[in-house]
Amino acid sequence: MFTEKANKIFQDVIEKYHVINTVDQPFENAYDKSNLLEYLLYRKCWIDTVQWHYEDIIRDPQIDPVAALTLKRQIDASNQDRTDMVEYIDSYFLEKYKDVTPKTGATINTESPAWGVDRLSILALKIFHMNEEATRTDASDAHRAACQKKLDILLEQRVDLSTAIDTLLRDIEKGDKYMKVYKQMKMYNDDELNPVLRGQK
Repeated sequence: MFTEKANKIFQDVIEKYHVINTVDQPFENAYDKSNLLEYLLYRKCWIDTVQWHYEDIIRDPQIDPVAALTLKRQIDASNQDRTDMVEYIDSYFLEKYKDVTPKTGATINTESPAWGVDRLSILALKIFHMNEEATRTDASDAHRAACQKKLDILLEQRVDLSTAIDTLLRDIEKGDKYMKVYKQMKMYNDDELNPVLRGQK
């Protein structure tokens, strides 16, 4: 199953990040581009993992305003990288299934395969960090129990989401579903489309 591979890669990425556990650490992909799907999944989850920790840092009530603005710019850039990676992964699937002829009556999904993968990657991060909270030795029994309940739900959600993604890919392969890639067409980074940026040209 595709998601079995994806979930394993996401787990490897998150564990690798937490060896050093800093947003400034260098990135090295465990795969080269000859293993394109694995390469893309590894890179995607690394972006998500760094951004997860950016989001923790920026919520520090004591953060210096100048540092916060710098970090906001980093989060914006990370969001763009994340979106780009989703589109690369969808392009991989488009190429893989390019010779499949959709059946008469085939339907399109509300979400492309890669946006499902995006959710799966974020879910891996939620599971990792909720497990940390559920096993924290310096937390109260009540805290650990509450977090374990949340962790159980997250693990169930991963099973359901994985099943849905694998089913979608199988349906595309059989021609029961078809897919398209709609570029996100984000406007806020474009100095022709964002009126604030356009006014400064």
